[in-house]
Amino acid sequence: MNTTQDSKQAPGLLARIGSFFSSKPTNRDDVVSMLRDAHGEDILDGEALEIMEGALSVADKQVREIMIPRSQMKVIPIDADLASVLGSVVESKHSRYPVVGESANDIKGILLAKDLLPLALNGHEDFALENIIRPATIIPESKRLNVLLKEFREQRYHMAVVMDEYANVAGLVTIEDILEEIVGEIEDETDEQERAHITPRENGSYLLTALTPIEDFNEFFGTGLSEDEFDTIGGIVTQTFGHLPKPGEITHIDNHQFKIIEADARQIHLLELELIAQDAD
Repeated sequence: MNTTQDSKQAPGLLARIGSFFSSKPTNRDDVVSMLRDAHGEDILDGEALEIMEGALSVADKQVREIMIPRSQMKVIPIDADLASVLGSVVESKHSRYPVVGESANDIKGILLAKDLLPLALNGHEDFALENIIRPATIIPESKRLNVLLKEFREQRYHMAVVMDEYANVAGLVTIEDILEEIVGEIEDETDEQERAHITPRENGSYLLTALTPIEDFNEFFGTGLSEDEFDTIGGIVTQTFGHLPKPGEITHIDNHQFKIIEADARQIHLLELELIAQDAD
């Protein structure tokens, strides 16, 4: 062990860190600038910088900016029978569901998919959702994300129903939505990362994940899409629309027709590609 060399290096590193944080920042932009300078000097790696910037940005955002809108919510009617409930859970693969009454604004509670498991083991005579749902947390769409994250942690709940100023359901938000603002997309075993990027279908079309690298797309289809601005096919398709598309919307790039199959409030996830025959001259 070269203690002499270590002793020379350590003060140098401490001095570099001190030089970045010796002056008192006056606003958040100053903090971000100091963090980026530290990254430029290899004191912070890129991932740590992104997490710190994400944590700072959360304080400036409101729930309305990241919530899943009402139109994309998967809700379950309070009077649904067990077969219908299980069908919805199997199809959507979520872990929590708002349960509603006669209208979408009549929130009865939250169903946890795991609470259905005892019914499968012990029978389900006289099944009624109202007997197993849990209280719903209702929040305004103006609530700050940093405040909501603290409430999620302290009160140990993971989903909140968002109301607008007229007491109508505007959407829902989960603790995962907030964490993704800090650390980036969190994938699990049901996400598209586990799917093949390009899947041929029997009808001649293809299913594509939005994360399909453009390089892979070009190689598979013999195309020459540019990689200058975007790394994935989802980025190029979104740019072609000029807005964040919803499921069912269609756009064309050359003789390729892209249809949005899955998308949420922040990005597209799954596309259908059809090759359109070009007319001969």
